[in-house]
Amino acid sequence: MNKPKLTIVKIGGNIVDFPTALNQFLNDFHLIEGNKILVHGGGKIASELSKSMGIEPIMIEGRRVTDSETLKIVTMVYGGLINKNITAQLQALQTNAIGITGADGKIILSHKRKHPSIDFGYVGDIDKVDNTKIIALLNAGFVPIFAPLTIDINGQILNTNADTIASSLAIALSQDFQVQFVYCFEKKGLLKNIHDENSFIPHIQIGQIQNLINEGTIVAGMIPKVHNIELAIQKGVQQVRLCHASDIFQIIQNHQPLGTLFTI
Repeated sequence: MNKPKLTIVKIGGNIVDFPTALNQFLNDFHLIEGNKILVHGGGKIASELSKSMGIEPIMIEGRRVTDSETLKIVTMVYGGLINKNITAQLQALQTNAIGITGADGKIILSHKRKHPSIDFGYVGDIDKVDNTKIIALLNAGFVPIFAPLTIDINGQILNTNADTIASSLAIALSQDFQVQFVYCFEKKGLLKNIHDENSFIPHIQIGQIQNLINEGTIVAGMIPKVHNIELAIQKGVQQVRLCHASDIFQIIQNHQPLGTLFTI
């Protein structure tokens, strides 16, 4: 029996931070037919609010160190301001969006990150996705909009990387759906030359990833993103595409081979 189709899209802070780019993306996302899920990052708003409150953000390896005060801020900004604004904009477009976090319904269970030398604070690493509850939302006609927050077994909210949430959702739901998984950001794909927007690589097999890291093509914050892509494919997602946010409609609805396609 053929599995139903599901589109999972992740957008980063570089889209969330700019109203014009976000509006264009949400208009395109609204037009995507069928089952779909959106995962969003946090952007700069949390950092700006932290600074205004005298709390200097600390980032290590692209991850936000989250003490108790920072956790309050990211919960307000990610789960509140950003998530509900995106949900409201999609509702205005007649997409039946429902804004949620991993804490709602204990949909995404995680644990506090353990690191041999760095205390990341209230940062979560994912243990389990409850796909039955997500399927119930999809079957009820909702479009889930996930903020990057999860929960542990003791009810503690944890700040969790949005790329990892998107990858974990894709892996869990690939058991029940044909998942089309797309990471959207501000570049046309994975670039050979960071200064040349048109130097994107059309197709990468996951066996090539380590060589691309070694030679310096995949660097900095792109490394954990690509590792999430690699894990998704290893765990059953057939393919993942990395693309510019403005290309999402052409990719999903018109099947245009834009961006960088990752496969086994």
